[in-house]
Amino acid sequence: MSDAAAPPVLAVIIPAYRVAAKVAAVIADIPPEVAHIVVVDDACPEGSGNIVAALDNKRLHLVRHTENQGVGGAVVSGYRKALELGADVMVKIDGDGQMDPAILHKIAGPVMSGEADYAKGNRFADFRTLKRMPTVRLLGNSGLSFLLKAASGYWTMLDPTNGYTAIHARALEKLELDRLDRRYFFESDLLIRLGTVSAVVVDVQMEARYADENSSLNIPKTMLEFPGKILRGLLRRLFLRYFIYDFNMASVYLMVSVPLLLFSFLFGIYQWIDSSQTGIARPLGTIMVVIIPLILGFQMLLQAIAFDVASTPKRRNPE
Repeated sequence: MSDAAAPPVLAVIIPAYRVAAKVAAVIADIPPEVAHIVVVDDACPEGSGNIVAALDNKRLHLVRHTENQGVGGAVVSGYRKALELGADVMVKIDGDGQMDPAILHKIAGPVMSGEADYAKGNRFADFRTLKRMPTVRLLGNSGLSFLLKAASGYWTMLDPTNGYTAIHARALEKLELDRLDRRYFFESDLLIRLGTVSAVVVDVQMEARYADENSSLNIPKTMLEFPGKILRGLLRRLFLRYFIYDFNMASVYLMVSVPLLLFSFLFGIYQWIDSSQTGIARPLGTIMVVIIPLILGFQMLLQAIAFDVASTPKRRNPE
C-alpha cells in the first residue's frame, strides 16, 4: 500500500470470461487516475486474455487461470495481484460493458476519502432506472435483499448483488479470501463477511446499464441455493460478532430468546400431537406454558434485531 500521506493508489479489477467483444473498449474507457488495471482471464473460451495481452497499455496486468474459477475466483485473484502492486483501493468492473467506467470515481469516492471501507452501486435508488432493469434481475435482487440485510447486518443496504464495487486494502486484509464463495454468491458472501468484521459499507446511486444479452441468473436455482448459504452466513456473523468479538445486550437477548422459542415450538407441537391422538383438550395451564415463552422469546428476538440494526457500522467523516 502507499504511504499514508500520499494519495491512495487506485486499481481496477476486471474479471474476463466471454467478454472478448467488449473488454478492450472497457479498458480504453478506464480513467487516467487509475494506476493499475488488473484483468483476470478466467479460462475464457473466447480468448479474452489474448486480446488484452495485445493491447498497448502500461497500466495493464494480465492474470490467467488455467481452469475456470467463477467470478468470485477471478475477483479474488485480481485482488491479490492488486495488493502485490501496492494498491490501496480496488474497484471491480465487469468486462461486458454494463458498468460505466465514467462513474468509477463516484463508486470509489467514499473509499478513497476514508468514509467507508467498501462501496457498491445501488440501482434501486432511482425508479426511472429501476424500470429499465430486466425482470429476472429485479425479481432476484428483490427476493434476496431482505435476507442479505439480516445476514450481513447492513440493514439500509439495497441491491446486494451489484458487482460495481470498491474496497480498501485494509478491509481485504481482515478477510479470509480463500473462503469467499467462488460463484454467483460472491458479492453476497463478501458483504456478510464484511459485516462480521464491522466494516463500513455504503451504497452509491447509479443507473442500470444493460446490453441485449440474456441474464445468466437462474432464479429457481438461486432461490434454492442462496437461502442455505445466507443462513450459514447469518449464523456465522451472529456467533462471531456477538459471542466472540464482543458480548453485549444483543448476546443476552439471543441467548434467552432462542431457547424460549425452541421450547415453545417443540413443547407446543408435542402437546398438539398428543391432544389430537387422545382427543383430550389441553388445560389452560399447559397452553400458557407454550404461549408465555413464545411471547417472551419473540419480544427478546425483536430487541436483538433492534440492537443489530442500531449497530450497523456508520459512515465515517472524510479523512
